[in-house]
Amino acid sequence: MSWKCDFCPQRIFTTKTSYTNHIKQCLKSVDSSEELSLENNFESIHENSNEDEGEGENEDEDNDSYNAEVEEESLTSDISHSSVSFFENMELSNSEPENYSFNNYASDYNNICEEAEPIEFPNNAYADLMALVTNYNLSNEATNAVIRFFNEHSNLPLSPLPKNAKKGRELMEKMKIPTLTSKKHKILTHNNIDYYLFYHPVLNCIKNILSISDISQNFTLRFENFKYKGEKAYSEQYTGNWWKNTEASLPHGSNLLSIILYSDATTTDTLAKDKSEKKSKDFKKLVRLTFHNSMKFLLDPLFAEKGIDLEVDNKTFWFFPRISTIICDWPEAATFSLVYKSTNSNFPCHFCLISKTLLADTDLSDVTFRNNENMQEYFYNNAGQDVSLENIPNYFWSLPSINVYSATVPDRMHHLDLGLFHYQIEFTQALLQKQDSSLVNKIDNRLSKIPRFQKFQMFTNGLQSISRMTAKEYRILMKVMVFVVDNLYKENENNVENFVENKKLSEVYAKWNKMYMMSRSEIFTESDLENFRKDTFEWAKLFVEIFKPYSRSKLKFPKFHLWIYHIFESIRQFGIINGYTTETYESLHKDFVKIPYRMSNKKNVEDQIMKTLKRQDIINVINKKQKKKKPTKLLNFSSKLFETKLTEANIYFCEKMNDPNINDNMIKGFNQFLECFDDFLDNILEVKNIKECDIIIYGTATLENGSIIRAKNKFHDEPWIMLW
Repeated sequence: MSWKCDFCPQRIFTTKTSYTNHIKQCLKSVDSSEELSLENNFESIHENSNEDEGEGENEDEDNDSYNAEVEEESLTSDISHSSVSFFENMELSNSEPENYSFNNYASDYNNICEEAEPIEFPNNAYADLMALVTNYNLSNEATNAVIRFFNEHSNLPLSPLPKNAKKGRELMEKMKIPTLTSKKHKILTHNNIDYYLFYHPVLNCIKNILSISDISQNFTLRFENFKYKGEKAYSEQYTGNWWKNTEASLPHGSNLLSIILYSDATTTDTLAKDKSEKKSKDFKKLVRLTFHNSMKFLLDPLFAEKGIDLEVDNKTFWFFPRISTIICDWPEAATFSLVYKSTNSNFPCHFCLISKTLLADTDLSDVTFRNNENMQEYFYNNAGQDVSLENIPNYFWSLPSINVYSATVPDRMHHLDLGLFHYQIEFTQALLQKQDSSLVNKIDNRLSKIPRFQKFQMFTNGLQSISRMTAKEYRILMKVMVFVVDNLYKENENNVENFVENKKLSEVYAKWNKMYMMSRSEIFTESDLENFRKDTFEWAKLFVEIFKPYSRSKLKFPKFHLWIYHIFESIRQFGIINGYTTETYESLHKDFVKIPYRMSNKKNVEDQIMKTLKRQDIINVINKKQKKKKPTKLLNFSSKLFETKLTEANIYFCEKMNDPNINDNMIKGFNQFLECFDDFLDNILEVKNIKECDIIIYGTATLENGSIIRAKNKFHDEPWIMLW
């Protein structure tokens, strides 16, 4: 059912709420007689809609199982024969279900909310036990042992716990979280095995996000022509050219809803485990076709011809959703753009048509960019192989306002932290090994001697574990490597070919840091972009000059080319790099996919993952309800060093400044103490009786955020960098 405004015939509403909010605005602009007539019409519509809804509810109750079957059938059908003629033993479900649109999504969402059961355990002990079981992934046997132990020693006439672990899990299965109820849709049948897409309806997810007050109250609806220091500048996505151009293409009065897609791949089943199958061209096509059909099934409901209405901060707005960026690693970017997923292909860059032989070239001047139009021309002329394009139609060609090849933006974490910096460290080791094998040990020794520092990763084993380092550890390593390699060696004592001076090696790390820090800027003016481009190419040229002899591929890395040639235009189109990095989403992928997968017994993996996530969600919801704020101390002092009366402070500190038994840092501290303390007494602390006040100086203090301030330079017989 839909509602049409009498005064705005071009506006059609899919929900009563959005129609109600809109009609109230219209009522304010008409005279009293028209207003009365319109109100009567509005009430009549509501009465009819309520009657219709009541009949629908009765039918649903009587035909529950039948409707479920019809819904599943309406969501699945065979794909056209021409698209999959090369597959003899598989069936691929159509990802564009008939008559499944925004109305269906809204209906699904309302039904979920109506049918949801309250999230409630019989008592707190029951809830705490299931939280323990869920958080620590306890087996049924271990859980039953805990239940028996509690029942034997609690001396309670009636146990508050479930009879066994199975009963507890069954209770959690019956619970529902309306905003997180998942669905599944059969997307593929291969070798007589059905494969399902597990998903949350995208529109429901959008509604959940917009229901968060911090987001809805700061939600941006319009492009901002942002200027900084008198220059055109780029910051958030709504200051970029993509937003400007896309917004201009929408109907008057509507708003742009920017959708950012994130993708990461983890193999969780037996599909693609067979080596012979994995090498098959048909199988590779099947995998990519399945992915794009899944995207089509998920995203098609967003692109209604007349847009959608959504509530933001208790107001209804008319939106047209558009996909802005796709953030992922290079292999996933190849899956979205459907270019060959191989660095050895003739044209491995998904942004442009650059030959693989020129990937390390830092002096390119003429580059042909990929776009939907020229790639479709190659595809439909059966010439896709000439530009390393898969023989599969790309779903994103059919979507408005997206060039899928430039939308898959270079990701800083994968391209720099885990990519190029990893290579830079690896090639540095190879360079030092060739010049003098003892230099590698010297590097490790320097790293292991770095003093302790709050939240600083200690590299006690040097660079031996480089292959297992995380992005966070690489970022920490960036801060110190320029000092670690400085003055490492002097002359070419072993007459090594392609000898690299130590000054140049230090310089490449210094230039890297300059480029990397620039990449994390919150604002880029056009001048900043030019400086960023200059800094990037200075590092790139030196990187190629120093390390090319130590690379088997001669530095023909797609990530190298993508970063130095395409990141600048990405900033102009979509705003600062910080707005499309995978750093946040990578941790979510770990929490919601990788860890639950490892917790499973590797049988019916997807079902187990979804059940694990549901249990975790239930526990999180309950914990939020039961959580009580506890008062916390701002500071916790320990290790008392000195104590004196406030009236004797001046004499005491003068004596300490000349005490030969205290270190230089403490002497500096005492020298500045009186001046700072006078200001503290005058402006902050109200002292009524100065004679009763004491001054106590402690060796350490723990702040509320966990940081530790130390007033001494020794900790467990090791130097410790202090915060003053």
